[in-house]
Amino acid sequence: MNADIKVRLASVTDAEELSRLNQAFNGGDKRPRHQIMESLKINNELIAVAEIKGKVVGFGCAQSYHSFCYEEPQGEITELYVEEAARRRGIAGAIISCLEENLRERGVKSVKVLTGKRNDAAIKTYEHCNYVKGHELILTKRIGD
Repeated sequence: MNADIKVRLASVTDAEELSRLNQAFNGGDKRPRHQIMESLKINNELIAVAEIKGKVVGFGCAQSYHSFCYEEPQGEITELYVEEAARRRGIAGAIISCLEENLRERGVKSVKVLTGKRNDAAIKTYEHCNYVKGHELILTKRIGD
């Protein structure tokens, strides 16, 4: 990976760039900066950002949680996005590594990832980082407005 590329955990000063990248990733309206700042302050979520020469070009999110069903904390990478112009430089893998290291520090020993079954680029990225396709089926249901 290029020396100009840095990956680190996000801070409240990244809120505007996270809003911009999230809109590019998920579409819709930009999330207000103050909402992202508040989430960064109070949430248990891990958010890693990648920079090229100081400009944020990608992000990834992960969660860790405890369940009475399992002895160890559980981990999940929930989001991963790198701007088109910054792809194919190892940035996604570096974001994944940063998230994994921080999950490991929380005691997580196994991480799961949910991605679209036709999202070949993401699947290849995760497989390159030694993730293995599972046999579980994900079902969803909207229960709110």
